[in-house]
Amino acid sequence: MKLAIIGGLAAGLSAAARARRIDKSLEILVLEKGANISYGACALPYYLEGHVRRLNQLVLNTPEQFSRQRNIAVRTRAEVTAIEHARRQLVLAGGERVRYDRLVIATGSRAARKIAGAELPNVFTLHTLEDAKRMKQALSDERPRKAVVIGAGYLGLELAEALRANGLEVVILERGADVLNRTDAALREVVSRQAKRFRVEMRFNTAARKIEAGRVDDIPCDVVALATGFEPNVQLAQDAGIEIGPTGAIRVDDRMETSLGGVFAAGDCAETVNRVTGRPMRVALATVANKMGRVAGASAAGVREHFPGTVGTALVRVFGMAVGVTGLSTAEARREGFDPVEAVIESRERPAYFWGNNSTVQLVADRSSRCLIGGFVAGERGVKGHINVLSAAITMRMRVDDFEQLDLAYTPPYATAWDPLLIAARQLKHKLEASPARR
Repeated sequence: MKLAIIGGLAAGLSAAARARRIDKSLEILVLEKGANISYGACALPYYLEGHVRRLNQLVLNTPEQFSRQRNIAVRTRAEVTAIEHARRQLVLAGGERVRYDRLVIATGSRAARKIAGAELPNVFTLHTLEDAKRMKQALSDERPRKAVVIGAGYLGLELAEALRANGLEVVILERGADVLNRTDAALREVVSRQAKRFRVEMRFNTAARKIEAGRVDDIPCDVVALATGFEPNVQLAQDAGIEIGPTGAIRVDDRMETSLGGVFAAGDCAETVNRVTGRPMRVALATVANKMGRVAGASAAGVREHFPGTVGTALVRVFGMAVGVTGLSTAEARREGFDPVEAVIESRERPAYFWGNNSTVQLVADRSSRCLIGGFVAGERGVKGHINVLSAAITMRMRVDDFEQLDLAYTPPYATAWDPLLIAARQLKHKLEASPARR
């Protein structure tokens, strides 16, 4: 049996590796339209910043390694232009046809460019190794002084930090009130305060209308970084008659199978399920793409595995501060029909005599069920551990009453006797008791 995979990044290669582990006899071919496969796109801002010195440090595997070590054929610069599922074949640019028995679509996403002037030479996106190389070269050759970053999501904030590290004055424009793709006043305050410490101006409810040479609207600048989100690459699937879901990504079941039998999809181009709401969602995170890819590969190889969805846990560095988010914000929860209650606290991550700084914790619970449904943590060293604990609690539908009694570790060099998560849980419990759900 021949398995073809369209896309050679996280989801596609995870699918290939999982399928190979299950079935040693499969003939597996990965087709990647770009020049590179298997690279850490999440680290591209750190290359611009200078922490990563060479782009090839971000390349995890080469086609030759996949062939030699895993018996998986990988072709780069092989663009698929059509899926002819009735004939079980793919059409490549140039007219070549490739047969398959089963297919995994992992075509990823592309940077959104919906602003007039987005194609000007001083406008940059950061999605591929080529994007990073071009932007790094421009920073070196042209020595710009002022930058406008459009978008206050993960990439926008990372780009702003990288540009600031290169000595540029930076203004961030966000068309709405969201930060890190969340409608959350407490999170917005924390992030804005940190940006201000690094002399980065954040302007919310400010839509960029037009980019011109030397300016964005009335803001003078030398370079523009577009971070207005990513759009799923679904045209190939749509042309083949594959159903697209309400999020604009490919609709799949929990085995990652599309509306065409024997065709699977994974990664940024495919929908998944929000485990808090039960509704379809689209999330562009490498962690999710890898898990979806593994299930797609197993399913394509004939093994029944399932992907239950995600709570959207993410971690990002914002001007030296770690910010972790998971689940729903209060505003999102209300839109989804919950009756949310939140608690926001500031508390030391470590005792003062161990130079502990404050962290900010937000917990969100549903009033009627008392289950945790979201939150964020912002601070220094302990953020990763804290947001992972909260993510696990949300995934397991833990009630605030049980969460407050978690046995979390303590020792002065690393933690306080009362963990910030437990302090926030106690406050949240008090709020729930002060205004109980109506029965």
